Amino acid sequence: MPNLADDNSKQQALDRIALVLSASSPCPLRAGATHANTTVNGLGEGDPNADLFFIGEAPGKNEDLTGRPFVGAAGKILTDLLATIDLKREDVFITSIEKFRPPDNRVPKPQEIMACFPVLEEQIAVIEPKLIVTLGRHALRRMLEWENDIKMKAPPSMDEYRGKIFIGPKGHTYFPIHHPAAALYSRKLLPTLQTDFKEIARLLKTL
Repeated sequence: MPNLADDNSKQQALDRIALVLSASSPCPLRAGATHANTTVNGLGEGDPNADLFFIGEAPGKNEDLTGRPFVGAAGKILTDLLATIDLKREDVFITSIEKFRPPDNRVPKPQEIMACFPVLEEQIAVIEPKLIVTLGRHALRRMLEWENDIKMKAPPSMDEYRGKIFIGPKGHTYFPIHHPAAALYSRKLLPTLQTDFKEIARLLKTL
């Protein structure tokens, strides 16, 4: 059973990270964020003691308006996929590489990501998840770069990494999968995501 004191301590640490993010983030996208001056924008949400940690690319329009991660159509797919393995959003932690919405949902620029990335590092350090699931090739790219201290010229191929577990040099365990939004544009990817979530459930029992 999780230690309640540890949970409270972790939540307090996450709250402090959120406060710093909302008050003084150097990310240039902060100026256009709907919730820039609150502690909810872009940080993420979920169990501070979660074993399962999801990383997306960046908030979209719905996320910016609500201050919550994955609340649009892709968020519903993620919630439904979690339900297939008897998990709720409250059981996991969900966040993104970039903490503020890029204009027109464009891919975040390197300098924007670099400004936000220390927040993600702190989140991972506080929560200490057993398994980090990257959603889509852009999130995968940034985590590969961070783990290996490299710069990639282009996002990696999902065909190469999808559904394969790997352990980074920093000791974190990753399981890359397609972004849930991909299933909105190609329904044939939904069975693939369902298969990957079954593997996630298996991994959580063995790690």
